Amino acid sequence: MTAEPTDGSQEDAPAPAGGTQVIDTREGFARAVLAALDECAEAGAQHLWLCDRDFARWPLGQPAVIEALTRWAGSRRRLTVLAAGYDGFAQRFPRWVHWRRQWSHIVQCLAVHEEVADKLPTLLFAPERVAVRLHDGERYRGRIYRETADLVSCRELVEALLQRADDSFPVTTLGL
Repeated sequence: MTAEPTDGSQEDAPAPAGGTQVIDTREGFARAVLAALDECAEAGAQHLWLCDRDFARWPLGQPAVIEALTRWAGSRRRLTVLAAGYDGFAQRFPRWVHWRRQWSHIVQCLAVHEEVADKLPTLLFAPERVAVRLHDGERYRGRIYRETADLVSCRELVEALLQRADDSFPVTTLGL
């Protein structure tokens, strides 16, 4: 058993395989997202899922997140983004939008149907590896999951949402 930090902060190192960690601050969520992306880049995870209603809580504009995504991106990789919509996304996350243009061949952005938009979790999911999920977005309460049963549950949730989603947020828009 590992000792908990005595200063109230979370450790930056990933949890050992099979463990879960608690997220209880905005900074903790940002660290968990970055750590999961770093882990996925190091391990060569094939598929990443990012889910949220509007991604307002996410650190997608941080340079460290873009660097981690760039290290992860490569051949045979796939990033699927599920949102209720992408209004304001380009204004909030211009770095991510620029990164996405470069990697558009591996990034798919989907918008879920209105009737399931409220069921969208705040979730980063790498199958068979890690899931970072906020259960209470207002208080930034969540967990980092690694147990097989938890990861299977995340996969089932994402697959159910996919059945109610359509392509959205094109890389470029054509205008007259």
